[in-house]
Amino acid sequence: MRSILYIFLFSSILLTSVPAADAAGVKEIYRFYCAQCHGLEGKGDGINNREEMPVTPRDHTSAGEMGKLTDEDIISVIKEGGAATSKSTLMPPFMKTLTDDEIIGLKDYLRELCKC
Repeated sequence: MRSILYIFLFSSILLTSVPAADAAGVKEIYRFYCAQCHGLEGKGDGINNREEMPVTPRDHTSAGEMGKLTDEDIISVIKEGGAATSKSTLMPPFMKTLTDDEIIGLKDYLRELCKC
């Protein structure tokens, strides 16, 4: 029952739009769309990070892990979701939810979080 509730809440979040592409707006987009799994500070410790998940959400503050990704890798996974990039199928695609500017802003924000 709890899983169904989380799926419903996550789905309703995806259908809601968030304005922005400025720095403050991108942080709000991250908090709105990404923090449920990746945590408010990007450490992979979001509320939806459960033991029963097949993979752990990426720690966006890890320079070692994030440094392995190109900007194109990050943009691709945001746009196309985890399955399209051979990562977690739980990561949804955001290409129809976010604008290209917002996605690029998120990529830049992730680089700030990892300091890489």
